[in-house]
Amino acid sequence: MLKKMLTLGAMCAALLLTGCATVKPMAYSKDVATPADDKVVYLMTATFKNVYRTSFQPKLLVAHIEMPNAQSKEERINFKIDDEGKFENTTPEVGNTYLLRMELPPGQYKLVGMRCLNATFPVVTNYMVPIHATLNASKPGTVYLGHVEAVLRERQGNEFRAGPPVPLIDQAVGGASGGTFDVVFSDRWEEDAKLFITRFPAIKQVQVASMPLPPFDRAYAQKWWEEH
Repeated sequence: MLKKMLTLGAMCAALLLTGCATVKPMAYSKDVATPADDKVVYLMTATFKNVYRTSFQPKLLVAHIEMPNAQSKEERINFKIDDEGKFENTTPEVGNTYLLRMELPPGQYKLVGMRCLNATFPVVTNYMVPIHATLNASKPGTVYLGHVEAVLRERQGNEFRAGPPVPLIDQAVGGASGGTFDVVFSDRWEEDAKLFITRFPAIKQVQVASMPLPPFDRAYAQKWWEEH
Protein backbone atom coordinates (compact mmCIF):
# COMPACT_ATOMS: atom_id res chain seq x y z
CA MET A 1 0.00 0.00 0.00
CA LEU A 2 2.81 2.42 0.90
CA LYS A 3 4.48 1.78 -2.45
CA LYS A 4 1.20 2.40 -4.28
CA MET A 5 0.58 5.68 -2.44
CA LEU A 6 4.10 6.94 -3.13
CA THR A 7 3.69 6.02 -6.79
CA LEU A 8 0.40 7.93 -6.92
CA GLY A 9 2.10 10.97 -5.40
CA ALA A 10 4.88 10.79 -7.97
CA MET A 11 2.32 10.54 -10.79
CA CYS A 12 0.44 13.60 -9.50
CA ALA A 13 3.68 15.58 -9.29
CA ALA A 14 4.69 14.52 -12.79
CA LEU A 15 1.30 15.59 -14.16
CA LEU A 16 1.60 19.02 -12.56
CA LEU A 17 5.13 19.43 -13.86
CA THR A 18 4.35 18.56 -17.44
CA GLY A 19 0.65 18.78 -18.24
CA CYS A 20 0.16 20.82 -21.44
CA ALA A 21 3.27 22.96 -20.95
CA THR A 22 6.97 23.00 -21.69
CA VAL A 23 9.08 22.44 -18.56
CA LYS A 24 12.11 24.70 -18.08
CA PRO A 25 14.71 24.96 -15.31
CA MET A 26 15.36 28.13 -13.36
CA ALA A 27 18.25 30.41 -14.36
CA TYR A 28 21.32 30.62 -12.10
CA SER A 29 21.23 26.88 -11.42
CA LYS A 30 23.59 23.93 -11.70
CA ASP A 31 22.25 23.26 -15.18
CA VAL A 32 22.01 26.90 -16.31
CA ALA A 33 24.87 28.75 -14.65
CA THR A 34 24.71 32.00 -16.64
CA PRO A 35 21.61 33.52 -18.30
CA ALA A 36 21.81 34.23 -22.02
CA ASP A 37 22.65 37.81 -23.03
CA ASP A 38 19.54 38.12 -25.19
CA LYS A 39 17.08 37.01 -22.49
CA VAL A 40 15.19 38.57 -19.59
CA VAL A 41 15.55 36.98 -16.15
CA TYR A 42 12.61 37.66 -13.86
CA LEU A 43 13.52 37.40 -10.17
CA MET A 44 10.88 37.02 -7.47
CA THR A 45 10.36 35.33 -4.13
CA ALA A 46 7.27 33.47 -2.96
CA THR A 47 6.14 32.28 0.47
CA PHE A 48 3.29 29.81 1.04
CA LYS A 49 1.53 29.15 4.35
CA ASN A 50 -1.42 26.96 5.32
CA VAL A 51 -3.18 28.24 8.45
CA TYR A 52 -6.30 26.17 7.72
CA ARG A 53 -4.83 22.65 7.68
CA THR A 54 -1.54 23.40 9.38
CA SER A 55 -0.01 19.92 8.93
CA PHE A 56 -0.12 20.35 5.15
CA GLN A 57 2.17 23.18 4.07
CA PRO A 58 2.25 23.76 0.27
CA LYS A 59 5.58 23.16 -1.45
CA LEU A 60 6.22 24.83 -4.79
CA LEU A 61 6.49 22.65 -7.89
CA VAL A 62 6.27 25.07 -10.82
CA ALA A 63 5.49 28.64 -11.79
CA HIS A 64 3.16 28.63 -14.81
CA ILE A 65 3.65 31.26 -17.51
CA GLU A 66 1.77 31.71 -20.79
CA MET A 67 2.34 33.76 -23.92
CA PRO A 68 -0.58 35.97 -25.07
CA ASN A 69 -3.45 33.83 -26.44
CA ALA A 70 -1.47 30.65 -25.75
CA GLN A 71 -2.68 27.64 -27.70
CA SER A 72 0.23 25.19 -27.83
CA LYS A 73 2.47 23.46 -25.31
CA GLU A 74 5.36 25.63 -26.49
CA GLU A 75 3.41 28.76 -25.55
CA ARG A 76 2.81 27.51 -22.01
CA ILE A 77 5.87 27.24 -19.77
CA ASN A 78 6.32 25.59 -16.38
CA PHE A 79 9.42 26.82 -14.56
CA LYS A 80 10.41 24.03 -12.22
CA ILE A 81 11.72 24.95 -8.77
CA ASP A 82 15.09 23.47 -7.81
CA ASP A 83 16.79 22.68 -4.51
CA GLU A 84 18.90 25.85 -4.73
CA GLY A 85 15.74 27.94 -4.71
CA LYS A 86 14.15 26.36 -1.64
CA PHE A 87 13.91 27.65 1.93
CA GLU A 88 11.46 25.09 3.30
CA ASN A 89 10.44 25.32 6.94
CA THR A 90 7.03 23.52 6.84
CA THR A 91 5.56 25.42 9.80
CA PRO A 92 2.47 27.64 9.33
CA GLU A 93 4.16 30.52 11.18
CA VAL A 94 7.11 30.68 8.78
CA GLY A 95 5.88 28.83 5.69
CA ASN A 96 7.97 27.73 2.73
CA THR A 97 9.88 30.35 0.74
CA TYR A 98 11.27 30.05 -2.79
CA LEU A 99 13.61 32.01 -5.04
CA LEU A 100 12.35 32.12 -8.63
CA ARG A 101 14.61 32.98 -11.58
CA MET A 102 12.65 32.73 -14.82
CA GLU A 103 14.50 33.27 -18.11
CA LEU A 104 12.49 34.30 -21.19
CA PRO A 105 12.97 36.19 -24.45
CA PRO A 106 11.88 39.86 -24.20
CA GLY A 107 8.16 40.31 -24.73
CA GLN A 108 4.82 40.03 -23.00
CA TYR A 109 3.74 37.07 -20.86
CA LYS A 110 1.25 36.21 -18.16
CA LEU A 111 2.31 34.64 -14.88
CA VAL A 112 -0.86 32.62 -14.36
CA GLY A 113 -0.06 31.01 -11.04
CA MET A 114 2.08 28.69 -8.97
CA ARG A 115 1.36 25.02 -8.54
CA CYS A 116 2.19 23.44 -5.19
CA LEU A 117 2.03 19.98 -3.65
CA ASN A 118 2.02 18.45 -0.20
CA ALA A 119 2.67 14.73 0.15
CA THR A 120 2.12 13.79 3.79
CA PHE A 121 1.51 10.03 3.80
CA PRO A 122 -1.03 8.82 2.95
CA VAL A 123 -2.43 12.14 1.63
CA VAL A 124 -1.26 13.90 -1.56
CA THR A 125 -2.77 17.39 -1.96
CA ASN A 126 -2.45 19.66 -5.00
CA TYR A 127 -2.73 23.45 -4.76
CA MET A 128 -2.92 26.30 -7.27
CA VAL A 129 -1.94 29.80 -6.15
CA PRO A 130 -3.45 32.39 -8.56
CA ILE A 131 -1.19 35.26 -9.65
CA HIS A 132 -2.54 36.54 -13.03
CA ALA A 133 0.19 39.14 -13.48
CA THR A 134 1.44 40.56 -16.79
CA LEU A 135 5.19 40.48 -17.41
CA ASN A 136 6.48 42.81 -20.09
CA ALA A 137 10.16 43.59 -20.58
CA SER A 138 11.12 44.98 -23.99
CA LYS A 139 14.87 44.39 -23.71
CA PRO A 140 17.23 41.82 -22.15
CA GLY A 141 18.26 42.19 -18.53
CA THR A 142 17.38 41.16 -15.00
CA VAL A 143 14.09 42.32 -13.50
CA TYR A 144 12.84 42.01 -9.92
CA LEU A 145 9.07 41.43 -9.67
CA GLY A 146 8.72 41.46 -5.89
CA HIS A 147 7.53 39.01 -3.26
CA VAL A 148 4.36 36.91 -3.28
CA GLU A 149 2.86 35.78 0.02
CA ALA A 150 -0.01 33.29 -0.26
CA VAL A 151 -1.79 32.23 2.92
CA LEU A 152 -4.27 29.36 2.72
CA ARG A 153 -7.29 29.85 4.97
CA GLU A 154 -10.80 28.36 5.14
CA ARG A 155 -12.90 29.64 2.24
CA GLN A 156 -16.19 31.48 2.75
CA GLY A 157 -19.14 31.16 0.38
CA ASN A 158 -18.10 30.81 -3.25
CA GLU A 159 -14.51 32.05 -2.89
CA PHE A 160 -12.09 30.41 -5.31
CA ARG A 161 -10.65 27.15 -4.05
CA ALA A 162 -7.01 26.66 -3.15
CA GLY A 163 -6.97 23.61 -5.42
CA PRO A 164 -9.20 21.22 -7.36
CA PRO A 165 -11.90 19.32 -5.42
CA VAL A 166 -10.76 15.87 -6.57
CA PRO A 167 -9.52 13.46 -5.40
CA LEU A 168 -12.10 14.25 -2.75
CA ILE A 169 -10.41 12.97 0.42
CA ASP A 170 -6.88 14.18 -0.31
CA GLN A 171 -7.98 17.63 -1.43
CA ALA A 172 -10.28 18.06 1.58
CA VAL A 173 -7.81 16.80 4.20
CA GLY A 174 -5.01 19.03 2.88
CA GLY A 175 -7.27 22.09 2.79
CA ALA A 176 -7.27 22.62 -0.99
CA SER A 177 -10.99 22.17 -1.65
CA GLY A 178 -12.19 23.79 1.57
CA GLY A 179 -9.65 26.58 1.55
CA THR A 180 -8.70 29.65 -0.47
CA PHE A 181 -5.56 31.74 -0.78
CA ASP A 182 -5.12 35.29 0.42
CA VAL A 183 -2.43 36.63 -1.92
CA VAL A 184 -0.34 39.75 -1.35
CA PHE A 185 2.37 41.20 -3.61
CA SER A 186 5.07 43.39 -2.04
CA ASP A 187 8.38 45.02 -2.90
CA ARG A 188 11.06 43.85 -0.50
CA TRP A 189 14.18 43.88 -2.64
CA GLU A 190 16.49 44.81 0.23
CA GLU A 191 15.58 41.58 2.04
CA ASP A 192 15.23 39.43 -1.07
CA ALA A 193 18.56 40.57 -2.54
CA LYS A 194 20.36 39.01 0.43
CA LEU A 195 18.57 35.70 -0.13
CA PHE A 196 19.42 35.64 -3.84
CA ILE A 197 23.07 36.55 -3.33
CA THR A 198 23.43 33.93 -0.57
CA ARG A 199 22.40 31.19 -2.99
CA PHE A 200 23.53 32.78 -6.28
CA PRO A 201 26.60 35.03 -5.73
CA ALA A 202 26.72 35.91 -9.45
CA ILE A 203 23.60 38.07 -8.99
CA LYS A 204 25.68 40.50 -6.92
CA GLN A 205 27.41 41.60 -10.12
CA VAL A 206 24.14 42.10 -12.03
CA GLN A 207 22.23 45.34 -12.44
CA VAL A 208 18.68 44.51 -11.38
CA ALA A 209 15.77 46.64 -12.57
CA SER A 210 12.79 46.97 -10.25
CA MET A 211 9.37 46.19 -11.72
CA PRO A 212 7.15 45.22 -8.75
CA LEU A 213 3.83 43.59 -9.55
CA PRO A 214 0.69 45.71 -9.04
CA PRO A 215 -1.63 44.72 -6.17
CA PHE A 216 -3.23 41.28 -6.46
CA ASP A 217 -6.60 41.47 -8.23
CA ARG A 218 -8.79 39.08 -6.25
CA ALA A 219 -11.90 39.91 -8.28
CA TYR A 220 -10.12 38.89 -11.49
CA ALA A 221 -8.81 35.69 -9.87
CA GLN A 222 -12.34 34.84 -8.74
CA LYS A 223 -13.77 35.45 -12.23
CA TRP A 224 -11.02 33.37 -13.85
CA TRP A 225 -11.66 30.51 -11.42
CA GLU A 226 -15.42 30.56 -12.07
CA GLU A 227 -14.81 30.44 -15.83
CA HIS A 228 -12.32 27.58 -15.67
